[in-house]
Amino acid sequence: MTNAFIKSAPGGLTSRARYFVETQGIRLDVRPAEDNREWWREHRVPTEVIGRMAAYQDTWGGVALPPAPEYDGGPRYFDADSPEADETGWWFEAGTQRTAVPYSFLIGPDGAFGIQAHRWAPLHASGEGWVEAVALAHHASAHATRITRFAGDEVEGVELGDCEPVREVQGLADTWWRGPDRLVAVHRGEADALDFPRGRVVRVYSGLDDWGLYGGVRPDAH
Repeated sequence: MTNAFIKSAPGGLTSRARYFVETQGIRLDVRPAEDNREWWREHRVPTEVIGRMAAYQDTWGGVALPPAPEYDGGPRYFDADSPEADETGWWFEAGTQRTAVPYSFLIGPDGAFGIQAHRWAPLHASGEGWVEAVALAHHASAHATRITRFAGDEVEGVELGDCEPVREVQGLADTWWRGPDRLVAVHRGEADALDFPRGRVVRVYSGLDDWGLYGGVRPDAH
């Protein structure tokens, strides 16, 4: 499998996430969407679903990013595969696991990016939301003076009263919050998908200046 640098990040991202994808990501040589269409048709995947998968593959197929801080790093690379249906609609695999985690990374019928184990846990409203969150985690890690991780019942003690949601991550089970000098990442995906409350994790990135808090992306700039 060959790889190449990403000269231009996919659209729909903030400038911070575009910079992260273009400087830290690579694109692996994976099977293009057009090569998969006939197989999908033969397996009676609806045309609308094929269109969704093809659009995802054309945009994100083969893109490999540095690991996320949770979910054992997230997908090794993005790749649309394995369409399946249930009573709610059609799902497809968003990418292969980086490590041996007990769940799959999927795109749901409504376009949400999440994990599937005992139950479905939508992490972000789209794949772009996941990318924004990974980019923000790397940005915050590089500029925080302190990073504190809380897990299980410890997360109840984390106060968010002075924080506002970071909207570009399109948070669902996972959310990001911005305070006067800190960013707070709340991860509930494993707790929800595995029915394991102790799997809740909160990371607090403290001591951030204006650049650390925003990375050039103001609240009204997306």
